[in-house]
Amino acid sequence: MRKERQNNTKNIKEKKNYKKAPLMPIHLRVFMAVVLGQIACGFALGISGTALSNASKYITINDLWTGLIGAGSLIGLAGSILIGRLSDKIGRRKLLMLNMYILGILSLMQLLTNNLPTLFIIRVLIGLMIAVDYTVGNALLTEWLPKGEDSKKQSHLLIYWTIGFIASYLTGTFINGFGSHTWQIILATGAIPAFIAAIFRSIFPLPASPSWLASHGKVKTANKVIKKHMGRKWGIPKRLKKAKPVKEVSWTILFSGKYLRRTLVGGLFYACQAFAFFGISIFLPILLQSMQLTDQKISGIIYNGGMLIGVILGILLFNRISRRAFLISNFLLSGILIGFLAITKNLNSNIQLTIFCIFAIILSSGLVLDYPYPTELFDIKVRGTGVGTCITISRFGAAAGTFLLPILTNQGGASLSMLICAIVILAAFIICLIWAPETSPKFKQNN
Repeated sequence: MRKERQNNTKNIKEKKNYKKAPLMPIHLRVFMAVVLGQIACGFALGISGTALSNASKYITINDLWTGLIGAGSLIGLAGSILIGRLSDKIGRRKLLMLNMYILGILSLMQLLTNNLPTLFIIRVLIGLMIAVDYTVGNALLTEWLPKGEDSKKQSHLLIYWTIGFIASYLTGTFINGFGSHTWQIILATGAIPAFIAAIFRSIFPLPASPSWLASHGKVKTANKVIKKHMGRKWGIPKRLKKAKPVKEVSWTILFSGKYLRRTLVGGLFYACQAFAFFGISIFLPILLQSMQLTDQKISGIIYNGGMLIGVILGILLFNRISRRAFLISNFLLSGILIGFLAITKNLNSNIQLTIFCIFAIILSSGLVLDYPYPTELFDIKVRGTGVGTCITISRFGAAAGTFLLPILTNQGGASLSMLICAIVILAAFIICLIWAPETSPKFKQNN
């Protein structure tokens, strides 16, 4: 009996770190659940621009309300800081099992009202549900996927988010024939990808995060979860076994000496990028009309195609160049291109569209860093709160860009909007040049 007990003890000690396992069905299940959420998030964010352009044909909607409703879901995303803290307290799984159902219901509620303040509130609540996938989905994915696959798969998420975003543009552009209700139907289509993601998560339930469980002193529970999904061979790594349960982490720790630089870089690079990306992409129809391009529908499709090419380019570059070099070069090149468009008058429309699409390719290639970079900036005890804070800061930028673009375009045309975007992007270039730390394992030793 004693010998058998010793053998069992030996087997427990010899369990391998689950983060060093090869890819297994559980990893793919978690990845697919997060992918479907990203498609739904991209769709829900992008659908407002074409819907509001259509709404102006049937209802009186001024620049203020156009900007507010367009920015509503991005304002809701600022709740990521609360969602991040909540996920650090109660875990990742519960939030991710509910948010897509709520997102689908809220999307359908847009069919029931054309009252602008009510619609704004619904869009803010939609943004709050998207914040769950942005913050918690990323944390769960990082904490389940094997080391090396985590940041790689995170960078791939942007392809699926972009597919959802582009799908919303195409949906909004080609849906017609419903008269004064067309714009509401366009908004409500966000329910379709949301319910698909929700149903998948119900049929293939998400597991709890072993790392989160262990960091809260629940090592036995964490090992049970790993055993259930990966087999007896794998378990919690030694460093997490010995770790003391995480105490309540104050949000202010992110602005202490240890994390301040990382919090500011993570939030400000994201905010400046989001200002230009969301401002231009959500209200692309308004901007293209002001640019006086001949075929605005085709031009919009070409621009969105450039976005997808850019994300694929970003994935190809990811891990081939350092995170820091990627950020700095991306902001510099995209800032120069959009600035050139802003200050150059009487350019041929084909040249305008070409430069605009190259800008879309370069700017969107940098989106690939939005998920892995903030996650890599913070250790596990503050990861949910840290990433949530970065997303919250970024959403102020995104909301500001989306709110201001219709107003700026109406006041000073496309040139003024693009000039402001150029200034913001070049500010991000300076911030990253001075502060951005290297987080890539491949290049870290050279930092």
